[in-house]
Amino acid sequence: MTVDKFGMYAKFTAKPGERDQLVGILLEAATGAGSVPECELYVVNVSETEPETVWVTEVWSNAEAHAASLQDEATRAMIQRAMPLIAGVESIPIRPVGGKGIK
Repeated sequence: MTVDKFGMYAKFTAKPGERDQLVGILLEAATGAGSVPECELYVVNVSETEPETVWVTEVWSNAEAHAASLQDEATRAMIQRAMPLIAGVESIPIRPVGGKGIK
């Protein structure tokens, strides 16, 4: 089984009271990702147990496509808008190997 996809679970901890604004920016990013064929999945999730936590699940055709997306001017502007709202970020790189929704 050879799959060269790249994925990530990113956990954002928003500053107190800033979660919903952060979610809005991440949903803008999800909308923008819709026009990028290499981005197969970009899902924004909120935690049921941690009120300031937002999870983003991403699947890309490859790691290079993900890295290139971070250089996009619109993406960089969204990151700059989001940074003041974020208290912490953890990311877990993953290698998707298949399943429903994976091309």
